[in-house]
Amino acid sequence: MTDILDDLAWRDLIAQSTDLDELRATLAAGPVTLYCGFDPTAPSLHLGNLIQILVLKRFQQAGHRPIGLVGGATGLIGDPSGKSAERVLNSEETVAGWVERIHGQVSRFLDFGDAPNSATMVSNLDWTGPMTVIEFLRDIGKHFPVNRMLARETVRSRLETGISYTEFSYVLLQSMDYLELHRRYGCVLQTGGNDQWGNLTAGADLIRRVEGTAAHALTTPLLTKADGTKFGKTAGGETYWLDPELTSPYAFYQFWFNADDRDIARFLKVFSFRTREEIEELVKQGAERPAARIPQRALAEEMTTMVHGADETARVVAASRALFGQGALEELDERTLRSALAEVPRTEVPPGELPPVADLLAASGLCKSKSEARRAIAQGGAYLNNAKVAAEDAVPAASDLLHGRFLVLRRGKRNVGGVEVVPA
Repeated sequence: MTDILDDLAWRDLIAQSTDLDELRATLAAGPVTLYCGFDPTAPSLHLGNLIQILVLKRFQQAGHRPIGLVGGATGLIGDPSGKSAERVLNSEETVAGWVERIHGQVSRFLDFGDAPNSATMVSNLDWTGPMTVIEFLRDIGKHFPVNRMLARETVRSRLETGISYTEFSYVLLQSMDYLELHRRYGCVLQTGGNDQWGNLTAGADLIRRVEGTAAHALTTPLLTKADGTKFGKTAGGETYWLDPELTSPYAFYQFWFNADDRDIARFLKVFSFRTREEIEELVKQGAERPAARIPQRALAEEMTTMVHGADETARVVAASRALFGQGALEELDERTLRSALAEVPRTEVPPGELPPVADLLAASGLCKSKSEARRAIAQGGAYLNNAKVAAEDAVPAASDLLHGRFLVLRRGKRNVGGVEVVPA
């Protein structure tokens, strides 16, 4: 057993707790069972969810028993947000499919088996589905005073614009989950993001009212970036997903590699499983040699390996090096090359005779105009598939096409672009 709370505190992973001293005493007395829930509101979890998965993993490594709960029932309802509009209700078939996918994603990070602290995966539809409305109102609803529910921030912010009873009742369902896991598995701790604080404490209070025993809640801070943009989002507002079909391993790697120097120390604490000494050394090296991006590279490789596997990470690293002239582009498989080029300025051309390199440099956005592109070629700063372009009127040959459809352009050392041949 290790002091998990001290480790979480150093990693800035504790925002609020029902009673931190009491929780510390409970954890010190022996292994406890804890859980975190993940609602299937999309076909994949995202980087924000990863924080909670890794908190479960940290508790497991400290000797405790984690439960990953997928909201087969709550996913049909939707947690009320601060937005004015109600969440769109997805079909039962859609939610069931997402439950299976998310179940598999969470499972990859936890250890299962016969050990005393082996993980468990559950769906709250297992106990919510068979329950009648009368049973729900008698056994659960009677413990929730309406005046206290109306005082909840997520509800109060929606009173003027309107909130349905469906979303209003979400807290009852999540609280019932905690009570059910307490009864079935002896679960005494629920974790989650700080925006879930009200739901977590409501569950702990329900256990106290119904069972007369103590239960704990622990939240992590909501992670923000130094530049003010939302963590886990692209510049255009798109989400970084854990599913490789929704966010390619190359894009996933680049998210971490391109992390702002102001963010990297905190990202390492929150996500890396390196020791405190190793993280502090990486941060020190980053401060001494910022251009080398040593801590960013270390975190990118660790996280990509954790989420997508070592083989995929090796392909991504090879692609990153090859795009900047440090490896053979011809050795990259088509999927990895396509994913890499999707992250850089690019242009599409129809099949047939290829345009001059200068035209492609301008069309891709690497140069502002064709005349600027020709000057870049004349000055020796333009590359096609990592080979320097010698003539201002150079035209790529069909044999230059990688996998019969891609060209890699580069201006100088760092500015990379791509060309894809796409049928009209």
